[in-house]
Amino acid sequence: MIIKSADFICSNTQVSKLPPPVKPEYAFIGRSNVGKSSLINMLTGKKGLAKTSQTPGKTQLINHFLVNENWYIVDLPGYGYARASKTKKADWNKFIQMYLDKRESLQCVMVLIDSRLEPQKIDVEFCNWLGEKGLSFVLVFTKADKQSSLKTDQSVAKFKKALLETFDEVPQIFVTSAELHAGRDEILSFISGINQDFEIPDYKTFD
Repeated sequence: MIIKSADFICSNTQVSKLPPPVKPEYAFIGRSNVGKSSLINMLTGKKGLAKTSQTPGKTQLINHFLVNENWYIVDLPGYGYARASKTKKADWNKFIQMYLDKRESLQCVMVLIDSRLEPQKIDVEFCNWLGEKGLSFVLVFTKADKQSSLKTDQSVAKFKKALLETFDEVPQIFVTSAELHAGRDEILSFISGINQDFEIPDYKTFD
């Protein structure tokens, strides 16, 4: 897939105000500071499209980016941000979960995992929640350039093992580096394949 255009469309805190679900969407989510903005910018080839920040948890909205005028990257708030108040966390979780569970045009959730870390409980729990809801997701390991490929392979193997305690099989895995553009072609090819079969769903508007 060649990326010809990528544009910011809107930010929201309410599912009811999202664009009509008539184009395929891919939600990007992970723990705060997992490198989500850098990955989105790398995939689209547009530096600064998603705002990178040194402060974890900056994304507190659902951000829609329209790619090639026919599909969306959806940048979701990071989970596990320690500084947010419990009330705020509960509100974010509620609207993220509502988006993931109810959005008719959502094709796949891209769950970002820091390839340098041991399996994190919060990541495993989130994957289990997606599994319980029957939502399609893949694992995107980030920051692979920060360590040897052997270390990355070991991290991936450990995470697979953790998931296999509750899943029959592990979803598709991508290993990426925003710095080296690793994994870019594979992810875009994966998205392109799904887009070809996309049909506009029946949908209702939320009050």
